[in-house]
Amino acid sequence: MFLPAIFAYMLQCMPKDKINAAENGFDSLDPISPSEIGFDIDGVVADTMEAFIRIARDEFGINYISKGQITSYWIEECLPIPLDIIKTIINRLLADPFGIELEPLPGAREVLTKFAAHGRLTFVTARPAKETIEAWLVSLLSEVPHGDIRVIATGHHSAKAEVLEELKLKYFVDDHLETCQDLHSRGIRTIVFDQPWNRGHAPFLRIRTWKALSGIIGMAKNE
Repeated sequence: MFLPAIFAYMLQCMPKDKINAAENGFDSLDPISPSEIGFDIDGVVADTMEAFIRIARDEFGINYISKGQITSYWIEECLPIPLDIIKTIINRLLADPFGIELEPLPGAREVLTKFAAHGRLTFVTARPAKETIEAWLVSLLSEVPHGDIRVIATGHHSAKAEVLEELKLKYFVDDHLETCQDLHSRGIRTIVFDQPWNRGHAPFLRIRTWKALSGIIGMAKNE
């Protein structure tokens, strides 16, 4: 794909935590408005895999796994843990984010609070129900009015595209590479939040930190 010279130059100057390749799905340097973007939750806002590893260690004595070993989104494909234990832990993660002491990824709270000053926050998750994770988000973002936090649970990754189209969101941040590919094919510009399980090649903007994401959201002109 041909890149205008100025675009190529800008990409070379971007911090390494923001992008890992010049090829990406963006063809414009226009800043992204906070009202145009939606967010996945697990693996993007919530450090769900840290909680998984901690529960496996503290409650099941499984102390031989690390986040770097989770090279597939589907944990059973990459970790030597009995399937029944995996299912038990995942059910805990879904049902009780407060009880498992689910933590946000570094910078998520601060950047989302900043975004909220410029528009409603929209989260679209493949979780089967939104109630528990919505309560967690409301608690996490205590400075943001509850009405400015919109959470939609689709129950399946493949259902996200239709929801985003209905909401007329142009951008979405996700850690699930297959979802990003599906959204990309539907004309929704995807941003991959870098994780060990999504390191496959993909023509998308890839960010490694919330600080990097903050840098591409166009808020300065509104402040």
